[in-house]
Amino acid sequence: MKLESRVAIVTGAGGGLGRSHALLLARYGAKVVVNDMDEAAAKRVADEIAAAGGEAIPVAASVTDEARVAAMIEGVMSTWGRVDILINNAGILRDKTFAKMSLADFRLVMDVHLMGSVICTKAVWEIMRQQQYGRIVMTTSSSGLYGNFGQSNYGAAKMALVGFMQTLALEGEKYNVRVNCLAPTAATQMTHGVLAEEALQRLDPRLVSPALLPLVSEQAPTRAIVCAGAGHFARAHVTLTKGRYVGGSADAGERVIELWDEIGDRTDEIVPAYGFQQAERELASSGYSAPATKR
Repeated sequence: MKLESRVAIVTGAGGGLGRSHALLLARYGAKVVVNDMDEAAAKRVADEIAAAGGEAIPVAASVTDEARVAAMIEGVMSTWGRVDILINNAGILRDKTFAKMSLADFRLVMDVHLMGSVICTKAVWEIMRQQQYGRIVMTTSSSGLYGNFGQSNYGAAKMALVGFMQTLALEGEKYNVRVNCLAPTAATQMTHGVLAEEALQRLDPRLVSPALLPLVSEQAPTRAIVCAGAGHFARAHVTLTKGRYVGGSADAGERVIELWDEIGDRTDEIVPAYGFQQAERELASSGYSAPATKR
């Protein structure tokens, strides 16, 4: 697979997972924008890419700074004339139990992970639509998909990115803009102190980055959630069980309790193609057969 004609932006690429992503994309021929808040770190990675024969430019900017992000995209367009790939990787941790967590720390993590990804994506969205090509990867996490103790802020932000991806994938489909999620497990600045030292030794970020290739290729899927770590790769899905029609009688709540196991039976569960598929199925079970939406 070659990416010679492609321009990629990787946020938070001054070290760890972002650096690994940037190096891999450059190795496959992409021109890479190495974004990081640390100017020296971004330059080191860009120089590393150049030394290996690739093309890269470092850009120091916080993903939460709309003006700096806009200037970054303006610079990329001036230099290379297009943006094909955006890897929303930048992030921080502020781990504490919810009881001990300040609202400031909750808001900060949401701002960096969620709003940082929104700001960067918004900055390239119209470019990708106009050029009829785009590949966007959101960085989600098992903390969002399944929960992790002490990470309510991080988990909320990471699951929000899944919802963001689901809708953008639908809106970008006719413009050949494909949007996916990567849920990595890697030894980075963010995971030191969270994972055991022996585990960290097996979790080299380079063992995650290959998961990017199918997500940024010409044949990329859309709405995929890929989980990667220690050289292992898996897919996660948000599913919907077949359920049971209960109706609206006075004892409906008691009936839901009574049928709880049946309602949750995962036999014949589906991955809905869009959110309103839930409503359509619910209405169909009640005997309603007209379209669920006006669109």
